[in-house]
This record gives sequence, C-alpha cells and structure tokens, in this order.
Amino acid sequence: MQKLEVSMIKFDKLTKQFGSQVVLNNLSLEIPMGKATGIVGPNGSGKTTMIKHLLGLVKPNSGSIFINEKKLNGHWDYRKEIGYMPQMAHYPENMEVIELINFIKAIREDEEAEEQELVNFFNLRSDLHKRLRNLSGGTRQKVGAVLAIMFDPSILILDEPTAGLDPQASHKLKKVIRREKKKGKTILLTTHIMSEIEELADHLIFIVEGNLRYSGPMNDFIENQQEQRLEGAVAKMMEEVGQ
Repeated sequence: MQKLEVSMIKFDKLTKQFGSQVVLNNLSLEIPMGKATGIVGPNGSGKTTMIKHLLGLVKPNSGSIFINEKKLNGHWDYRKEIGYMPQMAHYPENMEVIELINFIKAIREDEEAEEQELVNFFNLRSDLHKRLRNLSGGTRQKVGAVLAIMFDPSILILDEPTAGLDPQASHKLKKVIRREKKKGKTILLTTHIMSEIEELADHLIFIVEGNLRYSGPMNDFIENQQEQRLEGAVAKMMEEVGQ
C-alpha cells in the first residue's frame, strides 16, 4: 500500500452535541504536518471527542474533517495511516501478547509490520507468551506502543502514553516519539503532564468546554501568558476562563 503523504489535519466548524450538551462548538483548526502537537484542556473540554472524530468513532452534528486536503466522508481507508495508543486499551484478556500481535498483523495482512525491533526495544521478549490479563499496567502500555507504531503510520495519536510506565520505559517511549517526529510524522499527544508536552511538542491546541482557546506554537503560548513553563501558562489561562 502506498503511504499517505500527510500535509495536515484540518477541522472545519466541527460541532458535536450529546443531547443538550455541546461538546465541540464550531471547532476550526489546522494541525501542522511533521510536528508533534499537544492537546490540552481541563477534564470534559472535548479533547477525547475531538480524537474520536478523527478516528471515525464519532460523527459530528455538523462540520468537516480533512486529512491531506481530502474530506473524511464515511471512508475508512485513511485509518490505516493512523497509529493510536489509547490510555486504557481493552484487549482480549485470554490472548498471549504474541497472539495479539499476530492477530493484528493478520487483519492487516497486506501491510508490512516492524514489530520485532519494537519488541526488543521495549524489552518485551520475555512477555510475548504471557496472557494479557497477567500483565502489569506498564507492560500493557508498552504492548500498546508496539501496536500503534509497528505499521509505520503517518499519523500517531498518543493518549496519556506514559501512564503506568516506570522511568526507564517512559524514557524509551519518549525516545521513540522523537524518532518518529524526526521521520516527519504528524503526532498528536494528550496528557495531563505538562512537562511531557513541553518536552515533546512543537505546537499546542488548548480547548475549554468545546471551544478553541489557542492553536499555534507552544513557545508563543507560554510567552503570551508571561510564564516560564507550560504548566504555569495553562493554569493561568484556565483561571482566566473560570476553570
């Protein structure tokens, strides 16, 4: 399969309601290519719903999403170019790790997978024949990282990727994220750990109650808030909007 050359991801006046609750309110923004973008905001701000739209798991009430200037309109092929690492993945608990990897490879049989290098990098060799129900939270996270990256996707979506990881595993995952960014991939990162976004991201999106409050270079956001660190800048804006 020919790889998609992603120019950018664009949300155009995206609106989503669940009953009377407006979760995304006329959201328009562009996510630049080849950069890591951090998505921040308080709980319930719409971050997860935004990602679910991009994954095709939720349909908007109105508005559109474009990838590489092509409107997503019910087609699913584009999802082959997305690697998604959820915060809490739900796997078949009775499967062994190697069975899960081979199962995913069988589903995507026409695509090359690079799981061996990742398995070795994350020291998962000794865990391959363990059942998923017996894995620690951190090891499950490492399995999720392998599944997200092994097909060499053009877009990586990482939701709280270091949750449950020990310092060594966290350091290794950040190293992989930097490597993938250097390859020119578009990376979306959501986490409540502002230091991780500051460490890994170039671009910042700030959403509050479904409304876009900022989209642009992260350093500009920090400077505009007259703070030294991202955590202080985010806290200051949340105070300004009454969160």
